Amino acid sequence: MVRISDKKLIQILLENSRTPYVEIAKKLGVSETAVRKRIRKLEQLGIIKKYTVEVDLRRLGYQVKAIIGVDTAPECYISTIEKLKNMDEVVSLYSASGDHMIIAECWFKSSDDLTAFIKTLEKMKGIIKICPAVILEKIK
Repeated sequence: MVRISDKKLIQILLENSRTPYVEIAKKLGVSETAVRKRIRKLEQLGIIKKYTVEVDLRRLGYQVKAIIGVDTAPECYISTIEKLKNMDEVVSLYSASGDHMIIAECWFKSSDDLTAFIKTLEKMKGIIKICPAVILEKIK
């Protein structure tokens, strides 16, 4: 019996979560039933938590995608996260270690909107540092 490599299976799903099971089976050299069962098991184990889409932001009218690192005073950390969670521009929000305490993925219609967003952050109590990085191109 051939064992399905979870990593290879997950890589296929990460490229396109709508890849048909038959196609996945061919790529992995196993039966469609084996793929179906393994995916179901990975879902049950909580390894596959959800399926998602990748969008073309420009077609939605967004010209700027930015990853913004934010550092706060310790006493303002939770309140800053709560404020960021409720901001429309923030698409994904992460608590992080390393260069920044908080990482926010944000979408903007224009660079002027990014500038206005940064100015809003600068006015928020407890924010010490803001480091925006505009994403130019997704490579992988």
